Amino acid sequence: MAFIADALARVKPSATIAVTNKARELKAAGRDVIGLGAGEPDFDTPDNIKAAAIKAIEEGKTKYTAVDGIPELKAAIVEKFKRENGLTYETSQITVGTGGKQVLYNALIATINPGDEVIIPTPYWVSYPDMVLLAGGEPVIVEADKKTFKITPEALEAAITPKTKWVIFNSPSNPSGAGYTREDLKAITDVLMRHPHVWVMTDDMYEHLVYDDFEFTTPAQVEPGLYDRTLTVNGVSKAYAMTGWRIGYAGGPAELIKAMAKIQSQSTSNPCSIAQWAAVEALSGPQDFIPANNEVFKGRRDLVVSMLNQAKGIDCPVPEGAFYVFPSCAGTIGKTAPSGKVIETDEDFVTELLETEGVAVVHGSAFGLGPNFRISYATSTEALEQACERIQRFCANLK
Repeated sequence: MAFIADALARVKPSATIAVTNKARELKAAGRDVIGLGAGEPDFDTPDNIKAAAIKAIEEGKTKYTAVDGIPELKAAIVEKFKRENGLTYETSQITVGTGGKQVLYNALIATINPGDEVIIPTPYWVSYPDMVLLAGGEPVIVEADKKTFKITPEALEAAITPKTKWVIFNSPSNPSGAGYTREDLKAITDVLMRHPHVWVMTDDMYEHLVYDDFEFTTPAQVEPGLYDRTLTVNGVSKAYAMTGWRIGYAGGPAELIKAMAKIQSQSTSNPCSIAQWAAVEALSGPQDFIPANNEVFKGRRDLVVSMLNQAKGIDCPVPEGAFYVFPSCAGTIGKTAPSGKVIETDEDFVTELLETEGVAVVHGSAFGLGPNFRISYATSTEALEQACERIQRFCANLK
């Protein structure tokens, strides 16, 4: 349709949302479908956070707020960064948006000029490249190691050019769950210190969802020399089970934060006032439910990794964090599904899995790395057991 902007021809709809919608459609049609596509905790929002929202409603805190966040929430974010990350910000260096996605998008729109390059390691969250394209920039994809899902300092160095404006960094990662240790991160930040024109956009959304002995660190914390050119992005969606509340935030240089507020003032204006007050309580209130939830997630992770590694042709590494696994289905490529279709790609694999066994997962090539697929284990143990049994059966029936 000629009326639609040409820029939209450069981008694709979100693959994760597409899979979730497809699963809903099949369920509505009466199919027995287990949806493992959505990156959304199945836990309810904690009661103290819900109570804070109810109190905000009862006290009439339902009007417009400052465009990029109420002072109380900005103060809570300042304290969070200092307490948990050793990062010192003023409230003028804090922005609050309608989810982490808006914060990332605002930053790119506010900084990208035509031809600017943004380095994105694979596998990546599906929205990163398309947001760069919408902003008029060029995504530069750097392939990670297919076992660890981490990029090497050498690969990063080779990708940097005079046109590089940002590196987008995500640890623990969506979709792989891979986490960079402090030593891993130091090697990466050492490269960035040699290129003062390159800024760092770090997506720390899964900061608190880490397992075993893994310790989370963020780039500006590991290398203070990057502080003045780092946007540290986070939110309450994942760790606090607040996906629908839509609150993301970031700390960074005041000039950048001001530019991002300008973008937001002409798009959505302020995030929901009630959700902001709930987020104040989330960041400032009790945090003891997080390790308790993580124990549940860890048990699910271990179950899924074990069962998938028993499926013929599947190889599933153990992730350090988030609530995803990103197994390889390379051992199924070239085989024939019960429908008679030959599986030639990871997209074929997930399509046939959904049609044959009613298990909805996301193909790895949507995240820039295949042949893999992503499973979210942020759902009930019973559903995960059933899904993995179906995957085992599907793989066993390939010819």
